[in-house]
Amino acid sequence: MGVKPAQRGEASDLRASVRREAAGVSYRLRRSPRARRLRLVLDADGTPLVTLPVRAPARLADDFVASRRDWIGRQRQRFDAQRERHLARGSIGDGGTLEFSGQSHRIDVCPLAQGRRTRIEHDDSRELLIKVWLSPDDDRPLPIILEAWLRREARSAVRRRVTARAPQVGVLPVAVSIRDQRTRWGSASRSGRLSFSWRLVLAPPAVLDYVVVHELAHLVVFGHPPEFWALVRGVLPEADRARRWLRDHARELHWSLETLDAV
Repeated sequence: MGVKPAQRGEASDLRASVRREAAGVSYRLRRSPRARRLRLVLDADGTPLVTLPVRAPARLADDFVASRRDWIGRQRQRFDAQRERHLARGSIGDGGTLEFSGQSHRIDVCPLAQGRRTRIEHDDSRELLIKVWLSPDDDRPLPIILEAWLRREARSAVRRRVTARAPQVGVLPVAVSIRDQRTRWGSASRSGRLSFSWRLVLAPPAVLDYVVVHELAHLVVFGHPPEFWALVRGVLPEADRARRWLRDHARELHWSLETLDAV
C-alpha cells in the first residue's frame, strides 16, 4: 500500500544511523546487510529514515531524499495531525478514552473483591463505555489488560467478516490468525492462510471489512495489478475511502495503548 511509515521497534533503533541533510531536509541514514535496495520511511518520531545496502554510496540517499522532498513534507503533516489527535484523547487509564470500532469509548475501571478474576464489559447501548472489572490480584498494567481483550474482540470480528466476504470473493481460506503485525494490516499466503493485525478492531468496521476483502482477493490475484483492484472494488465499492482512512490514521492505531510521553 505504498511507502509505509516505520513502526516502533522496526526502525527506531538508530544507534547505527547518522544524520545527513539533502535539499534542506534533515534525515537519518543507516546501512543494513539485509537491505537489497534503498528504503525510505518515517521513523517513530516522524524523522525521515533511509536504509541503504552496505556498499551503496551515500549520495544515493541524498538524491532520493531530495527527489521525495514533497512526499516527505506531506508525510510529516500527516504525522503531526495524527499525533495531535492522539494527544487530545489523553492517557490510557480510568476516565480516559480508547478508540474501539472507530468510536471513542470512555474507560471505567472498577475494583473487584479479592479472588475475583479481571473481566471487561463493552456497552454501546446507552453510552460508549469499556468497563474494566479489575481484580486486586491482577498486577498487569491496564494497557496489557486491554490489549488481551482487544485481541479476542479482533479475532471474533475478523472471523465474522471473513465468513461473510469469502463467498463473495469466491475463495475459502484454510486458516485465519490474529497477530501484531507492525508493517502491514493483513497478509495472505498461497496456501490460503490469512493473517490480520488485532489493531484493526480499533478502526471503523468498514475499514476492517476492507482489509478482509483485500486479503481475500489476494487468494485470487497475488500482487496489485488492475484486476486485483477491480476485484476488491467489485466486492467493496467503498474500498478507496477505507484505504484512505487507514493511511491517514495508521499511526494512531499503533499508538492506541501507548502513553503520551512514548509518542
